[in-house]
Amino acid sequence: MGAIHGRRLLPRLALFSEEDFRGRRIVFRGSVAIRNIERIFDEPESLRFRSNGRGATLVLFSRSNFRGRFRVIRTSRSIADLERTLGFEVNSIILSSNRLTLEEIRLIRRTGNLPGGFLVI
Repeated sequence: MGAIHGRRLLPRLALFSEEDFRGRRIVFRGSVAIRNIERIFDEPESLRFRSNGRGATLVLFSRSNFRGRFRVIRTSRSIADLERTLGFEVNSIILSSNRLTLEEIRLIRRTGNLPGGFLVI
């Protein structure tokens, strides 16, 4: 059974230090924003994302502080080789329990500010 927040299932993100879901693993649940992944975890090489089925959003950025190129994922997905699949190394991440629009994501990229309700690391 997944983690429940109120009545909603929380999204879950597992990052792995090696391709094909191997190596060291770190797991996040709920709304979490990581400004610089290298401060807490070596560059992630693979991931597993489980959406909450109600509009969760995962945004992967090529630069720290939510800058640079980005990829938005809204449905559950596993990526065995992040750099090959995305075309860039992941340096910052937003995991949201709610749907973030492209307009909201662009505002976060421009200002570095997140809406309320996020644990910011």
